[in-house]
Amino acid sequence: MASLNVGNLGEYLREQRRNAQLSLRQLADAAGVSNPYLSQIERGLRKPSAEVLQQVAKALRISAETLYVRAGILDAERDRDDVETRAVILADPSLSERQKQVLLQVYESFRKENGFGADADADTDTDADAVVDGAETVQNPHS
Repeated sequence: MASLNVGNLGEYLREQRRNAQLSLRQLADAAGVSNPYLSQIERGLRKPSAEVLQQVAKALRISAETLYVRAGILDAERDRDDVETRAVILADPSLSERQKQVLLQVYESFRKENGFGADADADTDTDADAVVDGAETVQNPHS
């Protein structure tokens, strides 16, 4: 398997894990990812999603934003507000995982509509109205 350009991320994760005095298995368990997958990330063989990075950051008690920058997902200055918004949504314990994903889809759709986001110029099958329509089918856990 060819190494992706995420070696810097992997090295950083390994360093943070060691500083936290966690084994690879302990961190994988705490982050809710498989041990082999986390090992591949540390070795630069896999590029994790933003969600996985957030889980790992939470387990290490470090900033997810730092991991996003190292993974090349985030431009440190330009995307700070976007990352903070996403982090707040994902961290909200009052929302179900499905509700968080729908809310993130609506948020991203609006950003693209307003000319922001990585794929702002790309056509997308999901626009804000379609996502909002889909969100209406998500049950309110408090009803």
